[in-house]
Amino acid sequence: MSAARAVVFGYHDVGVRCLKTLISGGVEVPLVVTVADDPNETQWFGSVAATAAEYGIAAITPPDANTAELQQTISDLQPDFIFSFYYRSMLGAPLLRTARLGALNMHGSMLPKYRGRAPVNWAILRGERETGATLHYMVERADAGEIVDQVAVPILRDDDAREVFAKVTVAAETVLARSLPGLIAGTAPRKIQPVEPGQYFGRRRPEDGRIDWSWPAEQIHNLVRAVAPPFPGAFADVQGERWGIHKTRVVSRRANPAQCARLVGVGGQCQVECRDGSVLQLLAAVTAAGPLNLQSLAATLSHNPRQLT
Repeated sequence: MSAARAVVFGYHDVGVRCLKTLISGGVEVPLVVTVADDPNETQWFGSVAATAAEYGIAAITPPDANTAELQQTISDLQPDFIFSFYYRSMLGAPLLRTARLGALNMHGSMLPKYRGRAPVNWAILRGERETGATLHYMVERADAGEIVDQVAVPILRDDDAREVFAKVTVAAETVLARSLPGLIAGTAPRKIQPVEPGQYFGRRRPEDGRIDWSWPAEQIHNLVRAVAPPFPGAFADVQGERWGIHKTRVVSRRANPAQCARLVGVGGQCQVECRDGSVLQLLAAVTAAGPLNLQSLAATLSHNPRQLT
């Protein structure tokens, strides 16, 4: 019996690990379609193109995946499957139909929750304590097809997006490895996915990282860790100066509720006393001049707190 054949659309660490999982599982991959790296984006993740080259697999980076030309190229390869592993564009129905046994996507959440863009970042931002990876069939609607399998991972209280993404990558590899035999044999589950209202999320922009000092400490903390570097990062204006807030922690100390948040120095720590009385410790912050010495700043703030508006 000949090996199953799959065309892979992939990018990022999930793309790398899932491509390697297919190869390890004996799947023939005649073509990889990936994304050209953006020179303005920090490349902190693995390269699908480099992985394909390592295994002698042809890789292309078309600006548009949904062209008649690419559809014909893939149709001529007669793939059993098309897989999308963190590819950055939706694949149209004509392209999906070129796969004899189906087209599947690996999504970084526990579907039907967090359909759409940036699911890891959104889950952290909204204070979730769990996310995961879901393998599902692709349909014309984003992340809405039948579910094959999924694996959950925990989000700890102080995990940032990069840490959670690493867990999701392992979950994706696990899901694919254990689902592959059933997919090839035609026995894999196909669970109808309920599409829940309010669970589709859009692309995040750097300007979405602005901190509102009227928020409670937990809400600010969730934003900071959801967009912490290598993502664009959270930021705020502190008495007319732009600060990048890269790491925080919610502390147990309570302050008196007030009209404005305050930046104070307590025990050698820079802390924000939020309007509701919750308190946030600043652990890493930068300005245009470079990293802030928060311990030194705390000494100044212990005598001269700053209002945050």
